Amino acid sequence: MAKSKEVFICQNCGATSPKWQGQCATCGEWNTLSAESRRPGTVAGRAAAPSRAQPTSTLAAESSAAPARLGTGSTELDRVLGGGLVEGSVTLLGGDPGIGKSTLMLQAAAGLCAAGTVLYATGEESLQQVALRGSRLGLDGAAARLLAETCVEEIIAAASSVGARIVIVDSIQTMYSERVESAPGAVAQLRECTAMLVRHAKTSGTAVLLVGHVTKEGQIAGPRVLEHMVDTVLYFESDTGSRFRVLRSVKNRFGAANEIGVFAMAEQGLREVKNPSAIFLSRDPEPAAGSVVTVMREGTRSLLIEVQVLADQSAGGTPRRVAVGIDGNRLTMLLAVAHRHAGLALQGQDVFANVVGGVRIAETAADLAIVLAARSSLRDAPVPHALIAFGEIGLAGEIRPVPFGEERLREAAKHGFTAALVPLANVPKRAPDGMRVRGVRRLAEALDAD
Repeated sequence: MAKSKEVFICQNCGATSPKWQGQCATCGEWNTLSAESRRPGTVAGRAAAPSRAQPTSTLAAESSAAPARLGTGSTELDRVLGGGLVEGSVTLLGGDPGIGKSTLMLQAAAGLCAAGTVLYATGEESLQQVALRGSRLGLDGAAARLLAETCVEEIIAAASSVGARIVIVDSIQTMYSERVESAPGAVAQLRECTAMLVRHAKTSGTAVLLVGHVTKEGQIAGPRVLEHMVDTVLYFESDTGSRFRVLRSVKNRFGAANEIGVFAMAEQGLREVKNPSAIFLSRDPEPAAGSVVTVMREGTRSLLIEVQVLADQSAGGTPRRVAVGIDGNRLTMLLAVAHRHAGLALQGQDVFANVVGGVRIAETAADLAIVLAARSSLRDAPVPHALIAFGEIGLAGEIRPVPFGEERLREAAKHGFTAALVPLANVPKRAPDGMRVRGVRRLAEALDAD
């Protein structure tokens, strides 16, 4: 028998090293290398299989039939998945502890029972604990099959024996394979267990849902290769103390990326929020200085959000710039452009910017609303409640168009907004009923028009 060879694998990025060292040469993290034994001629602890010819096909032959979609019973979850689960797909769900990942998966398991046999495999709870949670959620009558197991070979065997069409694994960090000589949660175990579940999904057409732990930085624990192996990666997000949860798609081979679904955590589990814009628009009845509403685009959904800016006389030598939900560097740049091209004097002012509702703006469409809110706060002049504003601001003071302008305007009109300040190129040929749309080219023109 060939002698085992010891290698050292980084638990953060999965890179290998022939000897131990304090810092990983690939990702730069300290004290992440751990020893694992491998035999020559093996890959990640299993013997290399002899090569054999595989049958080939063509694009025309494979694209003749669209993949079947399996409804989860949740409109928001189906939206994020691109219309439902695809047969033979592998989906990875990550999120902070206690955010509701297991609750969402158990509710999805109950909804998916209409599409076929569902196997819910848990490595963190006993069957009695899962049953208690199901009873609290009102899912006593769900026909999903339960299995308390951490060996991935046993889970695949059980799925094959019951003819499971959907397999849910909670969580992948607790699973281990008998082919790998390392503890559950190690990089080699994560890779091998995920690879075995992916192979089972592709060969049998079973849809697999994996729950993954996250690190303190909010990323799914383990090497990034895990996210490359699966078809869809979802993140469950929430602000501390908030009962609302945002399910975000960051990778989806069968639908739009950056799609979001909004849930509210209730006593009976996660409840869908059909109209999330109404949550983020719980404004004061009277117009307030420094508050402007804009339209954010997330995947195929337009969301109305409130941007607030407070400008106050600085008491120290260097004025402060604090941004919550907005990139701090972009806020500083926008204030400089507003001063240079529109005469907005904020050099001696502390500026605090906030996005209401705990949402984070990752696009440039909110630039115009941020500057309008800053001027409103500086001059203590409220912006009318019925006004909506969006547009990207360039360094030369020009207002650039943003994608999906008409969709944003229709969403605003649906919520009762009657005036819009947008880039000139985003002015539609026919404005939504009851809305007056004004297009602007320059920042100075926009500040004079509001």
